[in-house]
Amino acid sequence: MDKLRVLIVGAGISGLALAKALLDRGFPVDVVERRAGDGRALGTGLYLPANAVRALQGLGVGGEVAKRAAPVARQRLHDHRGRPLAEFEAGRIWGEVGPCLAITRDDLHQVLRAAVDRSAVRHGVEVTAVAGDGTVTFADGATAGYDLVVGADGVNSAVRRSLFGGPEPRFLGQLCWRFIADDIAIPGITDWTARLGTKGRTFLTVQIGAGRVYCYADINSPVPTAPAGDWRGLFADFGGPVPRLLEQGADAYFAALHESENTVWARERAVLVGDAAHAFSPSMAQGGAMALEDAQVLGEVLGTEPDTGTALAAFQARRAERVAWVVAQNHRRDKARNLPTPLRNLTLRRAAERLFKANHAPLHPLP
Repeated sequence: MDKLRVLIVGAGISGLALAKALLDRGFPVDVVERRAGDGRALGTGLYLPANAVRALQGLGVGGEVAKRAAPVARQRLHDHRGRPLAEFEAGRIWGEVGPCLAITRDDLHQVLRAAVDRSAVRHGVEVTAVAGDGTVTFADGATAGYDLVVGADGVNSAVRRSLFGGPEPRFLGQLCWRFIADDIAIPGITDWTARLGTKGRTFLTVQIGAGRVYCYADINSPVPTAPAGDWRGLFADFGGPVPRLLEQGADAYFAALHESENTVWARERAVLVGDAAHAFSPSMAQGGAMALEDAQVLGEVLGTEPDTGTALAAFQARRAERVAWVVAQNHRRDKARNLPTPLRNLTLRRAAERLFKANHAPLHPLP
């Protein structure tokens, strides 16, 4: 295939990962990001399951990521008081796929940014429309033509709205707060631990190294807006290390969780990756993993298929079933978290490891 001129809209994890994959194959790539400055990610954390770590290795940045990340050797499930429900080694879930890691979003973003030609990335540049012939209109009124436009611009993708139509992302009935805390001298924090409360509440902690812990809390909600007052009061009955961690969560990042219902991500001269294509519930922790796999697969098919149409069709075909599996498992897990508390806890005590293995088994093969 002749080297296409490619525009990647969005300089987050999926956009930079794809830029790395395409630049390595000799494609001329422009990356634009509407946020000004250096475009660094929000200061929260990220759990990288083994298939995400494998994708980073395939993109050539796995070693550098591992230097900045913390290993996640075990997963633990507790009730909201801190009483154990289940515990197992992460390696028993993933087998030979590889290790699981945890890292700050900033650190992962910096690794990917360092791996991409800096001249290829322009910040403070917003795309407002994309035409079917590859003509892109920017917020300042300028236009430019590209052979391929990639929407890596998140759940509210301008590329998706311009070219793909379909329903807007659906609110999942969940709100979340994320922050990074100092875990020094706070007992009860290790590896990956989910604390499951009543009424669909969860408080997750993941060690990310250097005396820090990534904290993620969510609740069920009928509306996608933050409740009045200090959100931390919603978790006041949680035990273990949670009260001391919450002391550091006053400025937590808030989000209403949405799921994309689009199932077509490729058309002539345009393709969607990451959250622009398939925003997820965080239940399986596969949002970042699927974005990284998208970048790896799209780079591969564009580098090997004879023409753009064939490459984009191959990308859609290779990603659809895998993404559909993650969506289905997310739905199952989100329903399970809303089971009556005694039934949920009993199920996890008896079968958590088996259920986690079944959830993740189809993700063991290469994408």
